[in-house]
Amino acid sequence: MKHTIMLALLVVMAIDVKVVMADDLSHSSQEALIVMDQFLEAFNERDIEAWSKTLNYPHVRFASGQVKVWENRQAFVSETNLQPLIESGWNHSRWLRREVVLSSPLKVHISTSFERYDKDNQAISAYESLYIITRKDNQWGIQARSSLAP
Repeated sequence: MKHTIMLALLVVMAIDVKVVMADDLSHSSQEALIVMDQFLEAFNERDIEAWSKTLNYPHVRFASGQVKVWENRQAFVSETNLQPLIESGWNHSRWLRREVVLSSPLKVHISTSFERYDKDNQAISAYESLYIITRKDNQWGIQARSSLAP
């Protein structure tokens, strides 16, 4: 009888842990998607200061055959230049797809597709990318991103 009660208790505890973990993962994914929205909003507004606040540091970007690392917000703000992108005809970008492919209470990986548009809202190009969003110092932010965009 004792063993049956212990086994029942262990089963209940295991179920409770799974429910809590599922809630944590759902919350993590929601937080990560909110950061992704803030990231794109600041990017489209060309607000580099606000954009920098959506990132966690060091921040890493894999693109154009290169790896770029910004150690802190100040470095990101001082080194970011959107002018070449603007001169290419870009006006704004939009998520086409965002899929959470891996999630834990402190880290979320999101596979995305996004499209760039000109001032007349005509599509210029579309790209696939992967974003890694982390919770660091009680803040969710994009820690790394890898895309096929130039």
